[in-house]
Amino acid sequence: MGFPPTGLFRPCPAAPSLTLALIPLDWAAQPGIDRRLVEELATGRFVYEGRSVILLGPPGVGKTHLAIALAVMTAEMGHRVYFTTAMEAARRLSKAMDENRLHREINNLVRPKLLVIDEVGYLQLNQAQASLVFQVISQRYEKGGAIALTSNKAFSEWGEVFAGDAVMASAALDRLLHRSTVINIRGESYRLKEKRQASKSLTKPAVGANKEADDEQC
Repeated sequence: MGFPPTGLFRPCPAAPSLTLALIPLDWAAQPGIDRRLVEELATGRFVYEGRSVILLGPPGVGKTHLAIALAVMTAEMGHRVYFTTAMEAARRLSKAMDENRLHREINNLVRPKLLVIDEVGYLQLNQAQASLVFQVISQRYEKGGAIALTSNKAFSEWGEVFAGDAVMASAALDRLLHRSTVINIRGESYRLKEKRQASKSLTKPAVGANKEADDEQC
């Protein structure tokens, strides 16, 4: 599944097909994932209940893959979805504040049925950016809007995410975790695994080359 551009997923109603097939995962590669949780997410109930889906784990284990699948599934249910990274959202909000249109930009992130915030914690926000992202989280919580969020940081490290402000981080987590499904993915990075497999393929001698070498020795 490809990485989507930041922005709005337009509703695309389709025949009901809310099955696990919409969220393809390599279960053997990530045995630590609770399959029952993913199957429950595939029903789409979290969207109507305004739940947060928090996907935690190191880089490359499939967090964004799963978040995109949830976004596509929600769009296929006929709902508006907005996908962004945490840093991109912070930059857009900061720019909107400078241009005196912050209220409109926050509404762009609050109105969709599902907001996906990717890469929370990969890049540290400054104090102003952290405050703006918190406003979005808080307003979506008050309106009962679902959020799907990916992060490489444990909850104990979220003070770093919010510019070192432990109070703001705690307030954000309080809202996100009140109605939530948390999936902690622990496993090997798909990218590193593919790179290692590719390296093995390059270093493995070709059968034909070995045969030619044997013929020359005879």
